[in-house]
Amino acid sequence: MDSSFKKIYSGNRFTVQRIEAKLQEVDIKAVIKDESESARLAGFAANVDGALEVFVHTDQFDKAMMIVRAISAQQAD
Repeated sequence: MDSSFKKIYSGNRFTVQRIEAKLQEVDIKAVIKDESESARLAGFAANVDGALEVFVHTDQFDKAMMIVRAISAQQAD
């Protein structure tokens, strides 16, 4: 991944979709990396746990992390 992007989350598809939706609400464009889907499309059997990764541009990292923390706190309740 380009060094101008930082990973803000790695986990299940449901949480990634929640994070992506909240980021869009505040005009942050997320990049979602799904290794298992990429491998499937290329015709390879992927030996990955199904976790997706969410990246944002470095200048939006702090704001994005506040959203990730808020969603994580909601899930812990």
